[in-house]
Amino acid sequence: MPTAPVMTAAEAYNLTGQCNWFSEENRTEPRVSERLDAAGCLFLSLLPYGQAVQALICVFMLLTLFSFLINGISLFGLGRSEDLSWEPRFSFLKNLILSDLMQSVTFGPAVINSLVQRRTMAFSTWCYVQYFVGTTSIFSNLVTITCMALERYLYVCHAIHYIVILTQVRLRLALSLIWVYSISVSVINMALLHMGRGQHNEDVTSGLLCEPDTVEQLMGFPRASAVFRKVTGSFTLLLCLLVYAFSYVRMYQDARNAVIPFNAVNTTARKTVVFYCCMLFLQLLPLLIKVTSDTLWEVEGTGAMVLASQSQGVPQTPSVKAAVLHMSLLVMLLVPPCINPLVYGLRNVEMRQALLSLFRGWTEGARRVEWGRVGNILRQNRAV
Repeated sequence: MPTAPVMTAAEAYNLTGQCNWFSEENRTEPRVSERLDAAGCLFLSLLPYGQAVQALICVFMLLTLFSFLINGISLFGLGRSEDLSWEPRFSFLKNLILSDLMQSVTFGPAVINSLVQRRTMAFSTWCYVQYFVGTTSIFSNLVTITCMALERYLYVCHAIHYIVILTQVRLRLALSLIWVYSISVSVINMALLHMGRGQHNEDVTSGLLCEPDTVEQLMGFPRASAVFRKVTGSFTLLLCLLVYAFSYVRMYQDARNAVIPFNAVNTTARKTVVFYCCMLFLQLLPLLIKVTSDTLWEVEGTGAMVLASQSQGVPQTPSVKAAVLHMSLLVMLLVPPCINPLVYGLRNVEMRQALLSLFRGWTEGARRVEWGRVGNILRQNRAV
């Protein structure tokens, strides 16, 4: 892939100055070149320096490829292992991996393409698809993590009744409800999005991804869609935190009570709880930042931005804070798909053994094929 030329600070300043001159009234003038169209100018407002663009391309490519690799290997290993296929926690893990793959496929290549082209995302049908699939995968990911914590609580604290409580029928019902809830939220959000105060007049967005704030800005800031998205997102995130805290606190209490008669401290249980809580914080960090920014947005008010978007015919140039927040969220959205298989899959002994046995089967099969070829060659030589 050819690399774009690195832009110096002086060149970035000159191009940004020309982009400030760019507006709805004079965008058709001859002096406006293809390099300085709306998408290119908005991209310069986000990332004015070429060094940052090159670094971000490498970061997004590494995260995307690693997510494809680790999730693909984990899903393939779970699918080929008959011993793990019936366990509920691995069924939830396969659902989590599927959501991670959807999220990586939707976000990673789109952002990389925008960075390589040095243009913001075009507002087209693909933008709607990206918005819908991204919302569905994020909600599915969040609810699946919640169910996995609840499943571990039942396994540890109610081990005697675990099989009776979590039957295969209830497991399939839980997995179905996860997707029904996630798709329903996306469908309702898309419907409310098109019931805004106006239609979009632009073909480009002000970001590298069709995330909620960007799409809502171009659709005229529909209040119903914004409120529904923020309420459902905050509710689902809060539910996940409460269930996770309840489950792991109860598991730690049971583990601690088990060693109290022996005057010992269950250090392993404490380390396990701390580890999973830290990983949960890392997984939910982009959602926590997004909820915080939405709350601040509501406190500061959206009226000014609505008036600004209605008074101009071009997409609003993002501020420095908005640009930094946008790029930070894009990077952090690709982190959970990379760490989820490591935390919930490869950290498990049974999962590692299943992958090792699968790898041994591959190597033994390759050796048999190779020895078969050697035997055929020897027989041919003897015959000659």
